[in-house]
Amino acid sequence: MLAEISTLLAPVAAAIGYTTYKARKFEQTFPNIGELTDIGGYKMNAVHIPRPGTADLPPLVFIHGACGNLLDQIGAFLVPLEGRAEMLFVDRPGHGYSERGGQENAFPSGQADAIAKLMERRGIEKAIIVGHSFGGAIAAAFGVRHPERSAGLLFLAPATHPWPGGIDWYYHVATLPAIGWLFNHAIVVPLGLWRLEQATLNVFRPNLRPADYIAKTGPSLALRPRTFHANAADFTKLLQYLKAQSPHYRRITAPTVIITGDRDGIVWEHLHSQGLARDIAGSELVKIRGVGHKPDYLATDVAIAALEKIAGKPRDLQAAARIAEQRLSAGAAIAA
Repeated sequence: MLAEISTLLAPVAAAIGYTTYKARKFEQTFPNIGELTDIGGYKMNAVHIPRPGTADLPPLVFIHGACGNLLDQIGAFLVPLEGRAEMLFVDRPGHGYSERGGQENAFPSGQADAIAKLMERRGIEKAIIVGHSFGGAIAAAFGVRHPERSAGLLFLAPATHPWPGGIDWYYHVATLPAIGWLFNHAIVVPLGLWRLEQATLNVFRPNLRPADYIAKTGPSLALRPRTFHANAADFTKLLQYLKAQSPHYRRITAPTVIITGDRDGIVWEHLHSQGLARDIAGSELVKIRGVGHKPDYLATDVAIAALEKIAGKPRDLQAAARIAEQRLSAGAAIAA
């Protein structure tokens, strides 16, 4: 009997050992470049770029999407905005190198509150909040709950409204008692590594993914057991949260721009981006033809023009979008 049990447990133990080994490797490959700050019982991780003497923009806070970390938004915005603003690139609670904190951080409202506390600790009184994808739900919650700290909101392919259907099966499994622990510690890493290449290609589709995207942004960090569990918990609670909270977006008064692609297969722009434009009075919707879920990378120039407009500079964002479309079309023709 013991022999049979040992035969059954051996591959499970090997899989758990493999996960532990790979998780250490992920962290060696993508070590923390930020700084951990205690915000009251747990620590948030962020890269803080102090205000330069040449700044012409207000402070900027960047919130990454699902399955991500601060390296994603750093890759899109750090260099193009260098010397122009104080910047805070945040690892959301439970993601990257941030600790999870309490149960409230399974909801965008809790994560928005955590970011507000982090801003306070880092001496940032008010900022333009930039949220990509899932980060859009947190940016919206921030605008509702912390108007005094919102100099403006920039949404990039945001996930902000209820949608028909559900979520991928593995997020439900990952949050189950006992079975979820085993799944996260034995199955997620090999399954995730097998899917990583295609998954990142899909995020950029129909556009080309930058060749160095995986090497620079560390998506494998999301496969670590605790991080994957946090990400899954975020997903499993999001739909019901948005059903209850999205009606409150009408309370947002901060200057707002929403940038989306019309070919986004991850987050449907007709539900989310158009919903925000409807709900937030005075907001501007900028739709870029031919762009998928990553306008932060594919139309960084339009996003920066939006930041400038939110800061009070005269900018024609619709014209900027048309220029970006022409550039992307020309690039696609050359690639073909």
